[in-house]
Amino acid sequence: MEWIKSFVDFFIHLDLHLSVVIQHCGGWTYVILFLIVFCETGLVVTPILPGDSLLFAVGAFSAISLLNLKMVLIILIGAAVAGDTLNYWIGVWLGPRVFHQEKSRFFKKEYLVRTHEFYERYGGKAMILARFVPIVRTFAPFVAGVGKMRYGRFLTYNVIGGIAWILLLVLGGYFFGNIPLIKHNFTLVIFAIVFISILPGIIEYFRHRSRK
Repeated sequence: MEWIKSFVDFFIHLDLHLSVVIQHCGGWTYVILFLIVFCETGLVVTPILPGDSLLFAVGAFSAISLLNLKMVLIILIGAAVAGDTLNYWIGVWLGPRVFHQEKSRFFKKEYLVRTHEFYERYGGKAMILARFVPIVRTFAPFVAGVGKMRYGRFLTYNVIGGIAWILLLVLGGYFFGNIPLIKHNFTLVIFAIVFISILPGIIEYFRHRSRK
């Protein structure tokens, strides 16, 4: 149905419609922002929800007092940490059920072992950097759970990465989002943020190919 398509499109591009949400929802905007960040980081089925661009927009609106900066930071850091935590435990629960067949074509048990070894060796760096890469940040905690990365270690990097991600993007929008050049070209800025976010993954991909 057309209205469902419009509704989904609205939330997928909430970064571009945030002023409308603030105007019509008032204090409920904080709940909506929490849910979007929580779902974008906590559910592997919702990686298309806005992340970096939304945080930058939130910072820009906080700078003109349409949102409370302190409340935004507390709520969104909580959502980011809670989302990754949920995703991790989904991976822990789902992993043994998906990888239980020794001869499965796609879900071989050896993949689970390799994943576990990878996260034990590179887990901290992977978890923190993944926060700044769209799509990857949605799957990283899930894979950490599937690989049974030690929860104490996961939680440490989850909190560090979550705080760094929210502070960098929200405060970036707070201090730079209302500069006239940026404000009048906000859509282009959003695309630039998305591109910069995926750039580390692109660089790592070509570095990996060159090493091969």
